[in-house]
Amino acid sequence: MAEVFDDETEQTISIQEYLKEVEEQELEADLVLGGDEGKECTYNKGYMKRQAIFSCLTCTPDGNAGVCTACSLSCHDGHEIVELWTKRNFRCDCGNSKFGNFVCKLFSNKDVENSNNSYNHNFKGSYCICNRPYPDPDVEEQVEMIQCCMCEDWFHEEHLGLSSIDEIPRDEEGEPLYEDFICKACSAVCSFLSQYPSSIWAVGRQSDTSMDVSNKIDASELPASTSVKHNDDVNLHDSANADPTVDTDKSAGKDSLLSELPENPSSSEPIKDNNQTDSCVLGTSLSASIIVENKPMFLSKNWRGALCRCEKCINNYKLNNISFLLDEEDSIAEYEKMAKQKREEKLLQQEGAESKLFDNLGHVEKIEILNGIADMKDEIRTFLESFDSSKPITSADIHQVFENLAKKRRRTE
Repeated sequence: MAEVFDDETEQTISIQEYLKEVEEQELEADLVLGGDEGKECTYNKGYMKRQAIFSCLTCTPDGNAGVCTACSLSCHDGHEIVELWTKRNFRCDCGNSKFGNFVCKLFSNKDVENSNNSYNHNFKGSYCICNRPYPDPDVEEQVEMIQCCMCEDWFHEEHLGLSSIDEIPRDEEGEPLYEDFICKACSAVCSFLSQYPSSIWAVGRQSDTSMDVSNKIDASELPASTSVKHNDDVNLHDSANADPTVDTDKSAGKDSLLSELPENPSSSEPIKDNNQTDSCVLGTSLSASIIVENKPMFLSKNWRGALCRCEKCINNYKLNNISFLLDEEDSIAEYEKMAKQKREEKLLQQEGAESKLFDNLGHVEKIEILNGIADMKDEIRTFLESFDSSKPITSADIHQVFENLAKKRRRTE
């Protein structure tokens, strides 16, 4: 009996700790969901810049479809769901041809297929070059993973292609000093970033962490010259430190870089941008590199704002399917910022609704509510003052508090 009591004591937390934990969980959920309350299917919003996406392995075991928050809750409740955090340029697939005879409960009139959606092995519940699930059932302690801001896959720190995880820019407390991360495979498309000032790189970046500078070429042509050929027989996420025992097949090509990047409509006309400039920020005489060995990149805060927006560069971003890098709202940081704003607005609306309801009450009702709050405060204070702090608060104690309040109310009626 004593052992049971000790175990119960160890699991107890204070009311303040509990409320703080609940608030942190609600905030974390809002950051992931982007403030989406999950009441309506997002299909009508088209290919959203960024939204929370889920994969239902019960309905689509091949991992070739994704559904929005609302559909994951309403249409796929009780199914085997994979949480994918967020995906860019994605439209809800729920109920389309990939789901057979399954019909979306929230919006049934959908196209047969969302041709602009991109899928990778994350939709099957696998991540990194090692194709392991997260959480991984075969390991006792789950290790941290980092998401590439381009292909949006997640990588274990030891599989980033670094000689040591100490190369990852962090502060003394271990917190990341970078805002965005580009994986080893995707760095091939972004080698032109080596032409930008050191201010775009997270502190701690070594001069040789991404590529060697050996030849001189026209910097304005760099993005186009570093495009990656899509080869269905090669998995672009393979690296020198990959586990040689991991099997790869031709389907891995579908998970390669270009298939994961969002497709943009082709056009022979130059892309116009509100911030487009006439002259190239990079100039035409800067030395550039022919890639010898691709390595991951760690970018500092607001690095996207430094990207050149001249006509040549913008069209080269388009050619390499990376125009989203110019969109400030594409970043996770901006997504979370908007989610926090939505959360604050929602809380203010709730407070306003409560205040409005109270103001519309009559004088007698207001007095009764205020007296009820005062009685509850007094009863809780009395309970805490007489309670042995060395013992845990049980459900029976809570029931007793409310029973005392009910008795007091009956005496005053």
